Amino acid sequence: MAGKLIICPTPIGNLGDMPQRALDALTSADVVCAEDTRVTGKLLAAFGIGKRLERLDEALIGSRADGIVARVEAGEVIAYCSDAGMPGVSDPGLRLVRACREAGAPVEVLPGPTATATAYVASGCTNPRFYFGGFFPRKAGEQKAALDAVRTLDAALIYYESPNRIAGALAALAEAFPLREAAVCRELTKLHEEVVRDALPALRDEFAAREAAGGIKGEIVIVIDGPSEAEGQAAQESAEDSARVRAAQLKAEGARNKDIAKTLAAEFGLPRNAAYEIALEA
Repeated sequence: MAGKLIICPTPIGNLGDMPQRALDALTSADVVCAEDTRVTGKLLAAFGIGKRLERLDEALIGSRADGIVARVEAGEVIAYCSDAGMPGVSDPGLRLVRACREAGAPVEVLPGPTATATAYVASGCTNPRFYFGGFFPRKAGEQKAALDAVRTLDAALIYYESPNRIAGALAALAEAFPLREAAVCRELTKLHEEVVRDALPALRDEFAAREAAGGIKGEIVIVIDGPSEAEGQAAQESAEDSARVRAAQLKAEGARNKDIAKTLAAEFGLPRNAAYEIALEA
């Protein structure tokens, strides 16, 4: 049999979501490489699959990817599992797939559970597009840079977050998008599944209170609605207020209305007519 790498999705919580094709692949593979052999070992045991396991986590995949490629090219069938969901989505499996693709080694990706799509649908967001940002940045500067980059994106924003950092993440999101609604999706498909939807400032307060009351548990996905009409209006008003200050400065310097309007349109993104009206006011 020709060798290949098989990417096997696993349940994000409920064992009933295990794909049959993934079970077949895990049963027939020569070896199963796993992000955590303890986690995948329990999964295989639950389905009565006895298979040799090799650990292949983020710390190891960089140094062992070439070896995996060589084994596939030599005819070995290797299945790869992350701890939960689709390998390669915010986990080191992506580098393993890339190494095989670059070498021309066969890769088969099986469809299956993913927290990203599940949370997007469960959130109740109506924007037909979404942007997946992976794990939410930890540092304040990185958070601001990441959110500034997607501020005007006409799409829902999706991030993974740890229960230990969810309160801080929501505080940063509420500061960046005070007029947007969002959903915190926790423990999806599990016994204590919860989807909490509200305005971001309210979610910030809710989860800050939970943290103060004893902590928060479970895997979490945050889904933030795309830009709203209210947010667009507020941004427009803010730009016009700033433009009026700038127009007064330019008028004091002796600039003509036509030149002031041109400057305001360029600096604040205002429509030409609106910029000229502000120039006349000055």
